[in-house]
Amino acid sequence: MDPQVWWWVCRASGLVAWALVTASVVWGVTLSSRMVTVRGAQPWLLDLHRHLGTLSVVFTGFHLVSLWADSFTHFGPAELFVPFASPWRARAVAWGIVAVYLLVSVQLTSRFMNRMPRKVWHGVHFSSYVLFVMATVHGALAGTDRTNLAVQWIALTGVVLVIFGTVFRVLAPSRAARRAAASATAGSSDDVEAARAARLAALAARRPSP
Repeated sequence: MDPQVWWWVCRASGLVAWALVTASVVWGVTLSSRMVTVRGAQPWLLDLHRHLGTLSVVFTGFHLVSLWADSFTHFGPAELFVPFASPWRARAVAWGIVAVYLLVSVQLTSRFMNRMPRKVWHGVHFSSYVLFVMATVHGALAGTDRTNLAVQWIALTGVVLVIFGTVFRVLAPSRAARRAAASATAGSSDDVEAARAARLAALAARRPSP
């Protein structure tokens, strides 16, 4: 077997894992901000969000295994899971190690969200933004393909999508505000109908009897 095979697997799996994390974050923002209002789309988007998260863990596992198997530089358990333990680009690798821990935390809590307090789950899930930033910095500092123009454009597109979705989510009215507005609209409609009925009753009362 070509000794560089594991290095190619490492590079490919790292890029795919980052793309999956980015897509999962974008889909999560789409769900929470309700950008898509097509009937029946929400369950499909939720399933896709979960599958993207699961696949990101799988390809991150491929990335770690290929690093361990590659002979270019030594990556043992300590170098793979302890920040700054690797003599090769220690800072860049540390960003990736912390990102792995965040990824595992987000996915595990997502699997058991129905058994956890909502605030706890939401707080852990909110760290997906930190995960995205750390994974992006890790790729920018340690990735061999960081100078590839196509990879740069893909990374820029992913960053723009995440920023756009986040800004849209912050500026969009919350679910509670939308419910309050809907209730107010319904209440206003009821008041109008009641006033119209009262006017008709008053006019009927003023008419002389035949």
